[in-house]
Order: sequence, then structure tokens, then C-alpha cells
Amino acid sequence: MKAIRIHGRGGPDHLVYEDAPQPSPGPGEVLVRAHAAGVIATELNWDETYQTKAGSPIPLPIPGRDLSGVVAEVGPGVTTLVKGSQVYALLDYGRDGAQADYTIALPNELVPKPGTLDHVQAAAVPLSALTAWQALFDHAHLAAGQTVLIHGGAGGVGVFAVQLAHWAGANVITTTSARNRDLLRELGANELIDYTTTRFEEVVHSVDVVLGMVGGDTLERSWQVIKPGGILVSVVSPSPPAAAQAAMSKAKGGEESGGSGGDDVRFVYFIVGPNRDELTQIGELIDAGHLRPIIDTVFPLAQARQAYEQAAKGHTRGKIVLSVMDS
Repeated sequence: MKAIRIHGRGGPDHLVYEDAPQPSPGPGEVLVRAHAAGVIATELNWDETYQTKAGSPIPLPIPGRDLSGVVAEVGPGVTTLVKGSQVYALLDYGRDGAQADYTIALPNELVPKPGTLDHVQAAAVPLSALTAWQALFDHAHLAAGQTVLIHGGAGGVGVFAVQLAHWAGANVITTTSARNRDLLRELGANELIDYTTTRFEEVVHSVDVVLGMVGGDTLERSWQVIKPGGILVSVVSPSPPAAAQAAMSKAKGGEESGGSGGDDVRFVYFIVGPNRDELTQIGELIDAGHLRPIIDTVFPLAQARQAYEQAAKGHTRGKIVLSVMDS
């Protein structure tokens, strides 16, 4: 089969489109004929890309956590899926990914593909939508009537976070550039802040939730706009901003904080993981017209290097996707 394999740690220049052995499903595994795979700009920097869950290195790893395709074969003991089923998934870490003609998945990762989407559209969903869902609902417990500030609302995660927060009945504020204002209004944003002209902390106050998908100074300044009892959920930095650390330490009487600040302030960092039930709910919302993926660019699999180079530049509108086969 053809695959994208990583020949060294570093950037996109280590990606090679080449022949690779086609895997066979073992007990409890599923072989999926990939039709499309998502591009995650930071994946080439993750330790999980290069090693199994047991910690042993993966020779020439295949990237790609977002998968949309068709079940080609089921291994012994798999009873929940049949050959020919159209599926999509967030593949767990620690094994080869979806940027190949065929990939191995586990039954608890695979969900029926939304019927209203083609495979390219479906491949833009799993990691981004699950990140938004888990940030807003599993960690922040966002509720109707609350206010959420979403940084980078036009990005791969941001477009789903804006839609999900709107669907949940929240007041949605997002930072963006002028070119994305109309799109984010369509997706459900109530207030838009042009980060190129306005410092968000000068116009935003007392929000319940901040979803931090931008680190550095943006994360640092985010803390001052959260109301007491609010929460900053980060997917980019495992350490709270310095101001947050001070606030949490004060709230705990000077004790060190590992991520909670009592009744006053809270900080959560998390790494998204596969969740079949949540991805099923996301698919149902898509088919009901409440969510839609936004595609920035589609590249053929052979041009994965160019796709990752574009993703690394940032400021994408939605997701970059690789078309693995003509679907």
C-alpha cells in the first residue's frame, strides 16, 4: 500500500510518500480502507507519534489521527462491525495513523460516518470536534446562559467550539481576524473581537469559561477576564499562566496548585482522547444540521508534506485534509 511515513523527528521535510506493508487485523482489531485523513499541525512534535503506549519506538511511523473510510476486514472477536461499513474515528495514540491506504483501528474508536458528509468532510471532524466537546462539556461543564471566550474561533477546533457553545445556549465571544467575521457569525458567535486591532481583555469581562487554543501572552492575559468560579481550559499548555498560578496559590492559602484554585479560579489542561459515545453524538448533531465541518484545503495523500507545511504556518480556516483515495 501507499503511506506517509516519518523518517526522522522534526518538521514536514521528514515525511515521505512511499510503499509500506499493508497491515492485517489481529484479534479485536479492524482493518479500514482509508478514504481521507485529517492533518494536525503539531502531531509531528508529539512523543506519542513515535512510540507505542508501552514506550517502544515505532519504526517509520505513519501519522494521522483523524480517519474516514470503509471497513475492509474485521479481526477475530469483532462482532460490532461488518465489512463495507462507512466509519470515521479519532485513532488513539501509540500506533500507526490514518495517512495510508489501510490502517488498523479498534472497534471502540469507530463510529458510523455521518450520512450527510462525504469522507473528506468527515475526516475534518473527529479530533477537532472531540477536543471542543471535551473542553466545553467534560471539563468546563458549559451550561446555557453562560458566557464563553473562545480564542482562535476560525481554527480547526475553534469552528466546532463556536458551534457547540451556540448549540448549548451559551453567549459566545471569539477572537478572530476580519476575514473570518462573516463565517463565525454564521456559526453562532455573538461577539467577535479582531485580535489584530483590539486587546480582548480591554473589552471582555467576567466570562464563565475561556477556551485557550493559543498559548504565550494570549493565555497569560486570558486569566484576568474570568469571573470568580470560572475556568480556563487549555489545550496548548500544561502549566497555568503565571497570574493564574499566583491566584490559585492565594486561593489555597499559599499551597502549590496542580490545576484547581478552590472556589475562586480553576485551570485545566487536557489531551483529547477517543470517545465513541461523544463522537456518535457529534455525528447526530451534524446530520441534524447543528454542526458542520469547515475545510480549509484538501491535498492528495502524496502531497502530505505540503499540507503540513501549510498547517504549520497557522491561521487556517477550519481543517486541512488529505484525500487518500477518490471517494
